Amino acid sequence: MSQRRDFFRTAGALALGATAVSRVGAASLPEAVYQTSPTMQPPLVPPNGRPYNPVATLNGWSLPWRMNNGVKEFHLVAEPVVREMAPGMKAKLWGYNGSSPGPTIEAVEGDRVRIFVTNKLPEHTAVHWHGVLLPNGMDGVGGLTQPQIAPGKTFVYEFTLLRPGTHMYHPHADEMTQMAMGMMGMFIIHPKDVRQMRVDRDFVFLLAAYDIEPGAATPKTAEMTDFNLWTWNSRVFPGIDPLVCRTGDRVRVRVGNLTMTNHPIHMHGPHFVVTGTDGGWVPPSARWPEVTTDVAVGQMRAFEFDAIAGDWAIHCHKSHHTMNAMGHDVPNMIGVDHKGVAERIAKLVPDYMVMGDKGMAEMGSMEMPLPDNTLPMMTGTGPFGPLEMGGMFSVVKVRDDVARGSYKDPGWFKHPQGSVAYEYTGEVPAPTRADAPKPDAKTLDVRKPTGGHEGHH
Repeated sequence: MSQRRDFFRTAGALALGATAVSRVGAASLPEAVYQTSPTMQPPLVPPNGRPYNPVATLNGWSLPWRMNNGVKEFHLVAEPVVREMAPGMKAKLWGYNGSSPGPTIEAVEGDRVRIFVTNKLPEHTAVHWHGVLLPNGMDGVGGLTQPQIAPGKTFVYEFTLLRPGTHMYHPHADEMTQMAMGMMGMFIIHPKDVRQMRVDRDFVFLLAAYDIEPGAATPKTAEMTDFNLWTWNSRVFPGIDPLVCRTGDRVRVRVGNLTMTNHPIHMHGPHFVVTGTDGGWVPPSARWPEVTTDVAVGQMRAFEFDAIAGDWAIHCHKSHHTMNAMGHDVPNMIGVDHKGVAERIAKLVPDYMVMGDKGMAEMGSMEMPLPDNTLPMMTGTGPFGPLEMGGMFSVVKVRDDVARGSYKDPGWFKHPQGSVAYEYTGEVPAPTRADAPKPDAKTLDVRKPTGGHEGHH
């Protein structure tokens, strides 16, 4: 009860604060800092205000602020941006301050923040602070809790941060268009006590999906389910930063999901415990061990583990979410013997290739002509060959000699001798099999009509 009273007392104070801001803010906007690089920027060590342990935003950055009479002031600019999704492909998106997603906002429990939002989009917008406990009039739902921010206008949001945790921000105006165009960002509220929930490395990224046709650059904003680019911080593998750690580090990974479906985020190697949900930190007695945590639509999750040396894959476990722009109308040719047909076609079309009769792994190493500004479906090469991945995939790279505070890619892991899977070269006797139904001519002739992946999630 006392917490409720405190909250509404604070809300009342904010009404006065907002009036004061409108006079002060109009006279002196804080600088709007821009960043367009897709490379992860060093964590922003707080130069003033309450101390905290900063997060590392994969392929992103944190927004600087200024202190104004004890209030932490940020300036977001909503605007069109160009985002390199991976080397070889750039997308025309909408974002904040030069990037999509926008910069991570970091503050501390108890901080009073004042966030100026300038709209440089061709249509109105508003910003919702997803998961943040705040006065209703600061919740950023255009038409419901505030007027829309018209193009060229600047609005001010001001509130006190009452609870630490992992949060997001995104438009609540023409959501279908603006979120499909990449408008989103993370909002991290650190605990007031810098020792609480302390870890050695704290990574954060946002899940988003886009539908960009091969050869195009602008997402199809009317698409609701059939996306072809599954991204972390608007990047796809091999463009996603590795999560670089030192052996023995306590590591936290924070994930927010602003796609239209759930994502089971799976990490190889160390088991982890889920330590944070939408509602804040999970008490130690209630944490549960996992190797995969499902992040549903609109949810945030934080999990932690102790780093073990190696290159550990981390990815969404929906297999088509680890692909880039994939064709959905490809017939299944597995087991179909079309060698004779292929030889006859090759006499007419010399470059004709047989594909798919043994699976699609060969796509991982095949170099095919692609439309401009298009990424291969499967790509990336590791120390042992093609990785045959795309989309929501990265690597947790843990080494003994990573310097504290360094996030530089250390290259591929050097496995101790005798610790890599190897080929068995001895005799392989024919297995004894139980009787089983055998395919016949009728089985091979039965085939359902082909179609796309309409509605797949």
